[in-house]
Amino acid sequence: MAEQPGTLLYYLKRSTEFLEKKEIPNPRVDAEWLLSDLLGLPRIKLYSNFEMPLSQKEIDLYRERIVERSKRKPVAYITGKKGFHQFEYLVTEDVLIPRPETEELVDFLYKQKETLKEEFPNGLNIWDLCSGSGCIGLSLLQLLQPMHVVLSDLSEKAIEISKSNAEKLNLTNASFYVSNLDASLPNNLQFEIIVSNPPYIPESEKNQIMPDVLEYEPHLALFVSDIIGFHKSLFKAVKQRLKPGGWFLMETHPDYIQELENLALTLGFVSPRKILDSSNKERFLFLKTV
Repeated sequence: MAEQPGTLLYYLKRSTEFLEKKEIPNPRVDAEWLLSDLLGLPRIKLYSNFEMPLSQKEIDLYRERIVERSKRKPVAYITGKKGFHQFEYLVTEDVLIPRPETEELVDFLYKQKETLKEEFPNGLNIWDLCSGSGCIGLSLLQLLQPMHVVLSDLSEKAIEISKSNAEKLNLTNASFYVSNLDASLPNNLQFEIIVSNPPYIPESEKNQIMPDVLEYEPHLALFVSDIIGFHKSLFKAVKQRLKPGGWFLMETHPDYIQELENLALTLGFVSPRKILDSSNKERFLFLKTV
């Protein structure tokens, strides 16, 4: 297709070429996402609007976005949002960008919906521990329709983002706590389900992390100095908050999952199960209480 200067196709091609020179992975896809979001068009609609002229304001804003991406700033932080499962969440550099693997954690529980109704006929209370943007807890609130969801995070800014997401989605059956594990939760709070995507990358692996993540995403939510010591504290908090027969599902590091399973068993958890992600890595650890 012949491109005309000033058209959507012209700037899309120039932007893709610019990102390629900067060695950005998937330059065409990123250029498309940034333009479709800016114009308020579904990405697929770009293809039927290639000859559409862009205004000077649109051109300037698009250039700004492409320059940001060329500096490795993730697309989700540029647009301020990220799709997750069936929903869309606000994100800033104060929270992790929701990952496809974490969608699988949510999907695992969603597919157990009927089993959960049988095991917990009186309803569900869910705790999203280390909640970040709130994508796990707020998705489960919509998918499983529990009585209540508690979201907690050590970061006050993360909790503000999760509150904004709940407001955007018109969700009211949720409460939020800035808390180191369960330290700030009311003493009487107990749960049928606890889910968590805690920090689980050892600090020794920082040099293996891609720049997009290392330079922009919050290290507090990614890295841990003592993975076993941290998880021991996490398991203890979870165990005292789970009701008898309660479920705990956690995303974690495949290289440490067996060690963490062994640790959980010594602390009294039962029915351990390692769940594979779509890459066939042991990404999720499922545990129950007696």
